Amino acid sequence: MQRMRNILDGLYLASGIAAAFCLIAILFLIVIQMLARWTGEMFPGAPNYAGYAMAAASFLAFANALNRGAHIRVSILLNAVSPFWNRIINTGCFIVGTAIAWYFVYYATRFTYWSWKFHEVSQGQDATALWIPQSAMVVGSVILAIALTDNLIHLLIHGEDRVVKSEIGTSGE
Repeated sequence: MQRMRNILDGLYLASGIAAAFCLIAILFLIVIQMLARWTGEMFPGAPNYAGYAMAAASFLAFANALNRGAHIRVSILLNAVSPFWNRIINTGCFIVGTAIAWYFVYYATRFTYWSWKFHEVSQGQDATALWIPQSAMVVGSVILAIALTDNLIHLLIHGEDRVVKSEIGTSGE
């Protein structure tokens, strides 16, 4: 079991690191585009590539952010109820979140497949095959669905999720 835990934690960390690299790529794209404008050159598609990198960064960061407690979580209700009701509410939320995440994975995968199948390209100057940036969305959403499933199973077995508790959402307990 410890090996599986290490693999999952490594997957979430790697996803967060990949998201950070996407943010660095956005920085470089913006700087290169600024330099191109200052020199009178053109860098066609730079805004599109920055947008693709932003989407990839967002989706790749979801699972890591979830486990680090960086997602917005309304803790007022959870802190106000008994541990029994806290577990019931948390379980319900993780069941709904996990179901929605896997539903999204299913349709995002289909969407990306059809983009690949029909050779769809972006309408910008870059004419990028759309399945490439969409694949980052699919990978990130799969990792998020795995993280939600992991937290749900951990909650059902151990009585608590694996989300790091934020100091902001607690009442100083």
